[in-house]
Amino acid sequence: MKPQRDPYWSMPLVEVMTALGTNPSGLTTAQANQSRALHGINAIQDRSGGEALRLVLRQVRSPLVLILMFAAAVSSLMGEAQEAIIICLILLASCGLGFTQEYGASKAALALKRQLLRRVRTLRDGIETDVAVDEVVPGDLLKLSAGDMIAADGLIVDARDFNVSEAVLTGESFPVLKTMGVVGAETPLGQRTNSVFTGTSVRSGTATVLAVATGSATEFAAIADAVERRVEESGFAKGIRRFGYLMTEVMLAIVIVVFVVNLLLHRPLAESLLFSLALAVGLTPELLPAIISVTLARGAAVMAKNGVIVRRLEAIENLGSMDVLCTDKTGTLTEGAIRLDRWVDSRGRPSDQLLAWAKLNASLQTGIKNPLDEAIVDAGTQEQQPLGGQEFKLDEIPYDFARKRLSVIVRRAEGGSLMICKGAVRTMLDVCGTETDGHTAEKLSDQRRADIDDQVRSWSEQGFRVIALAVRQFLKTEGFTRGDEMDLTLAGFLLFFDPPKESSADALKELANRGVSVRMISGDDRHVARHLAKAIGLAPDAILTGGELVHMTKEALFARVEDIDIFAEIDPNQKERIVEAFKRRGRIVGYLGDGINDAPALHQADVGISVDQAVDVAREAADIILLERDLGVLMLGIDDGRKTFANTMKYIAITTSANFGNMISMAIASLFLPFLPLLAKQILLNNFLSDLPSLAIATDNVDIDETRRPRRWDISFIRCFMIRFGLVSSLFDAATFAFLLFVVHADASVFQTGWFTESLLTELAIVLVIRTHKPAWASRPSRMLVSLTILVGAVAVSLSYSPVAAWFGFVPLPLTTMGGLLYITLAYVMATEWLKVRFFATSGISNTGLHTPTKRALVGGLASRSQ
Repeated sequence: MKPQRDPYWSMPLVEVMTALGTNPSGLTTAQANQSRALHGINAIQDRSGGEALRLVLRQVRSPLVLILMFAAAVSSLMGEAQEAIIICLILLASCGLGFTQEYGASKAALALKRQLLRRVRTLRDGIETDVAVDEVVPGDLLKLSAGDMIAADGLIVDARDFNVSEAVLTGESFPVLKTMGVVGAETPLGQRTNSVFTGTSVRSGTATVLAVATGSATEFAAIADAVERRVEESGFAKGIRRFGYLMTEVMLAIVIVVFVVNLLLHRPLAESLLFSLALAVGLTPELLPAIISVTLARGAAVMAKNGVIVRRLEAIENLGSMDVLCTDKTGTLTEGAIRLDRWVDSRGRPSDQLLAWAKLNASLQTGIKNPLDEAIVDAGTQEQQPLGGQEFKLDEIPYDFARKRLSVIVRRAEGGSLMICKGAVRTMLDVCGTETDGHTAEKLSDQRRADIDDQVRSWSEQGFRVIALAVRQFLKTEGFTRGDEMDLTLAGFLLFFDPPKESSADALKELANRGVSVRMISGDDRHVARHLAKAIGLAPDAILTGGELVHMTKEALFARVEDIDIFAEIDPNQKERIVEAFKRRGRIVGYLGDGINDAPALHQADVGISVDQAVDVAREAADIILLERDLGVLMLGIDDGRKTFANTMKYIAITTSANFGNMISMAIASLFLPFLPLLAKQILLNNFLSDLPSLAIATDNVDIDETRRPRRWDISFIRCFMIRFGLVSSLFDAATFAFLLFVVHADASVFQTGWFTESLLTELAIVLVIRTHKPAWASRPSRMLVSLTILVGAVAVSLSYSPVAAWFGFVPLPLTTMGGLLYITLAYVMATEWLKVRFFATSGISNTGLHTPTKRALVGGLASRSQ
């Protein structure tokens, strides 16, 4: 088959099946293995195979690496071969270090993603079975229902009310109805109503689909890069980008001024250029990408042990920054063990006939699997089970979110058929004309409808979720449509109960203590939601219904959203609106959901959270997957996210403050000294060695106070931190200069060796001081961080006495000089510790770790909702 000449969507189905060697019973296992050998696995081959090469190129394309390469070339052209060799060695070491760390992190992340590999239902050897999504091959017959992600491009073999969301490919937000047939060869993708495509999702209905194209041959693969570019930039990524802008501005300012002034002082061009470039490299935290990758990967591994799987590493930081959690109630705030508590006729009397009809509907439907149907099937005694053999399914009208009901049609023993329809009470009453007690039918009067509303409200206020069931007899046995769901006879009600989790109230308090407020968003009746809110400690009167929301403008919702704890009777699009409103208020929003109708909100949220048992479309839309649906598990994930963020910020705080101070000192000193304070190769070596302990930042312990508040990027805070601590560093650099010039009377080599040693020691010492807001001795660093710091410190002290000292222009220092440098280092550590205490005391960070404005807003918000 040649797709370019004979597109499969323009060919009769039987011809396509013949070309693929399949039949209505599906492929055999042997045929599937042969097809996989021919077509490869069902995956887009764009990441795993070339990951190592991609990371190597990333290292080489780094602006800092290019600066070093340029510096080496300049040195070589100017006859400084030794300088060029040393720069190249440092370059290789830095790139190798970065590559090793990032490659290990990417492999760890890939291993976690494999835990979440989807499975799809397909016909193999004539038997319906589940296979891994990457094992699907052309010729497979896929069985699809609402909530499934489509695993291959293919043709419709059979469909019933089959609507597919294709927004990921076409941008069209409304689902497309898919049916059997043939369309023209030139028909654009969005109008191929007989075809489905990889990456799209089933909105409603059921279908059997013939897989035609898989992996890199799919339409999704052709636009995969464009789809990735549509992903909204995360808050963490924005912070990194803004931080890059800040460092670029500082670096350009220092480099240009130093280079120009050195030329005005008639210093050699090559020497001035190399020194200026070395300053630029020395100022910048070039291992930041590797540090971020390692820290995130380690965070993801720790979270996985706690039952939280990360699908997108950047989401870890957003999880730690989250200050609003929107969640459904079932399984999160409740036990999730839904049971059918009562089955009563329209007058409220127990009815075994109603239960029998409900069991037929629940057991024979093939659409969305849900706990309500499972509860119906498990309810009652063996004697109340439907009689096997007498009820044969003729047809099904699947559930959708507009009708909010589902019908199953069975053959009656005495001839004809019986439609059994169940759904939301309000929508069911709209299509019922009569009611029955199981024997006789009476007209459903307006008074009876009002009485039923009162009864349902009473049940709802007791915490029951109420589903109505109705029936209708037909003489026909085929050709059923949604239009047949009319003039039904109300048979009764099913009352479900899902008790609140005992841990929910405590979990909500713990989340509030962490600066996270929980908002319930549910499609359930307002009275059921209010009953649950009272039990778990949410404000029961801070409620907004979907009916009220539909009449609200964006601005009105923006004004009210902060004061609402419960959103009830909400439809899928309204969930997305609520999340968007919170984001407009400046909140970092997490959304926890597992259903088809949760996908838009999961996409809209800053961090989408789902569960391992969720439908495909929800799992694929989520950034975080919980292996257990429990707020306690989520809290562990939040804490781990905040630890990861804290360790990332440690590296930035340590390197920017120390580097900024040292580079400012060198820039100023170079203007007044008759020689350069450090040679370019010494600056690069200093920068490389001082970065080594930072590789252990990912393993560092985090103070518990650091996990008690949402963490966000604050560029102004980083700038202030960098300047204050950098100037203190420069002050002690000046003391070092004075000591070396006026006490030791150092020449150029002794000065450079002495200041290199002091500069490196202070950068190492500052790691142990700035890594915590507490006194340094009150917070225990990780063993690896301490070990690397001590090791590099020993190198700093012994380097000038080593055989390679001459390579870098170092000379042995007298012991008295080394002692003086160690004394200055100790004084610097003490001064920095004092400044740290003053800085955090005056920057709005309290003992609990909450920024004062954040705490005030949180307390104010809680108070306003409790009034």
